[in-house]
Amino acid sequence: MATETKTNGVGLKLSRKDFQSDQTVRWCPGCGDYSILAGVQKVLPELGLPREKYVFVGGIGCAARFPYYMNTYGFHTIHGRAPAFATGIKVVNPELSVWVITGDGDALSIGGNHLIHAMRRNIGINILLFNNRVYGLTKGQYSPTSQVGTKTKSSPVGSIDYPLHPISLAIGAECTFIARTVDRDQKHMAKILEMAARHEGTSFVEILQNCIVFNDGAWHQYTEKGLKEQNVLYLEEGQPLVYGSEDDRRGILINDFKSEIVSADSPGIAVHREDDEDGAYAHLLSRIEVNGGPMPIGIFRNFQRPPYEAMLEDQVTAAQLQKKMSVDDLLHSGDTWEHK
Repeated sequence: MATETKTNGVGLKLSRKDFQSDQTVRWCPGCGDYSILAGVQKVLPELGLPREKYVFVGGIGCAARFPYYMNTYGFHTIHGRAPAFATGIKVVNPELSVWVITGDGDALSIGGNHLIHAMRRNIGINILLFNNRVYGLTKGQYSPTSQVGTKTKSSPVGSIDYPLHPISLAIGAECTFIARTVDRDQKHMAKILEMAARHEGTSFVEILQNCIVFNDGAWHQYTEKGLKEQNVLYLEEGQPLVYGSEDDRRGILINDFKSEIVSADSPGIAVHREDDEDGAYAHLLSRIEVNGGPMPIGIFRNFQRPPYEAMLEDQVTAAQLQKKMSVDDLLHSGDTWEHK
């Protein structure tokens, strides 16, 4: 539980250490969760809020231990239901900064319904989805994001399930801020987390994260020097979609609702834009890697729409201003009937 943040009358003076709890961090050595935890603890002091204004909500899974390691308020809830708890917290206390910490199994399997509707409603919460393409806490079963053919304890001859793609799902659910980053890129992750935190409405950040025990190298081609240059497309607002090494630059051409990989000096290279309210362009971006192209990293979509909690507050206020009725009149109003 958070203790009250003290100020000196000038402003908040917080550091990463202020957000570190007294709990021993218990993840496997080498787990990507450590770098995500460090990244969040470094970003929060930059947001200018006292510790008691933060709430971290976890479901079930390795990632869900996160609230224990934050010196803020937090909840360790039940499998897949973290978005539902976060919704209640934000609606009752809209001034709080509410963060959902979840994994690909927790959020996309049993929690899929809750995740979709939290994004659809545009509730002002920040959802961090740790994606390592495997169930880690329950010892290595294949998850909703595991690739076809993945061999695990629950799929010994290879999974035959087609994987879910979190970014595409978020776009379909009308999420207003959608981004992807990597656990090993602290600088990039910090930038994405800060922008997500400052967004009004739902922010959804997929974090590509390694499970060193059960799925080591899950994102190898996007994290290792000498490979990532050829396989990662960094998204920057107003900049052309180009990637590759200095001697082999490539670009993305969009034609007839399809993406095509061409030389970076080809005419017509697409220029990235985040304010894609209709979602068509963002969805195409989310399928580039699926269709054999590079993995886009960065902000896919960022636009404003009134958040749920603000509209709810307005609705309640409007209802309170209406003519007051007695309980008896209220019970006999609207669709009622009398037995004769």
